[in-house]
Amino acid sequence: MDTHRYCVIMAGGSSPGVYLRMTYDRFSRFMPRENILVVTLAKYAATARILLPEIPEKNLLLEPFGRKTAPCMAYATYTILTRDPDALIVASPCDLVIRDDDMFAATIDEMFGFVSGNDVLMTLGIVPRSPDVNFGYIQVKEGRGAWEMECPLQVKTFTEKPPLELAEVFIRTGEFFWNSGIFLWKASVIREEMERYIPDVTELFHGWETGIGDPAFVERAYAECPKISLDYGVMERTERAWLYPAKFGWADVDRL
Repeated sequence: MDTHRYCVIMAGGSSPGVYLRMTYDRFSRFMPRENILVVTLAKYAATARILLPEIPEKNLLLEPFGRKTAPCMAYATYTILTRDPDALIVASPCDLVIRDDDMFAATIDEMFGFVSGNDVLMTLGIVPRSPDVNFGYIQVKEGRGAWEMECPLQVKTFTEKPPLELAEVFIRTGEFFWNSGIFLWKASVIREEMERYIPDVTELFHGWETGIGDPAFVERAYAECPKISLDYGVMERTERAWLYPAKFGWADVDRL
């Protein structure tokens, strides 16, 4: 296993449940366990420890307040950078169902390979099964036929939960994917893009090099953090966005 590969499981939306255990186990099949971090709200700390009794204390990052995924990723990224400046990170929600773990592992491995040689922000795209208005959509520059491709694609636009009529248009074009919520990048690159596009978040973590492990430092940073998603704050604005098409079964727990 590549010791520079890290995983961040984002579990701050609600109380962690069985899917946190499943997500941790899925990634631990091909990631060093000591490199898997879980970010959740401090009030769910006890639940997370029951579900994952083996996780090192330093790998359970506790958010004092819910501030959506951009502050979550800033917290995790700065934490990882204090351990490994050359880190590569895959970030995933804890509430996804993956129906082929072997193919999932192979896909993430291919994404790691691409990201290691390219300064991009990669997202995992799902070929849509229907014009579902509950998902975000990502358009790629390769145009019609993109669904059949098995290589990294350059992102053209992001659209968050469109109305049905627009979602139907997206499906007909063959160049839009569902946004899976799974991302992969170099820690140094996501740091650069967060500091470029969401300084109102990252500036609150000034001094992270020595302070990020102190709960009081984190609480002060979170107290002033705006509630902002990584998609809205960074991915919709960066010029470094790429997509890798997924070929395995995928579902959002909320849509089962």
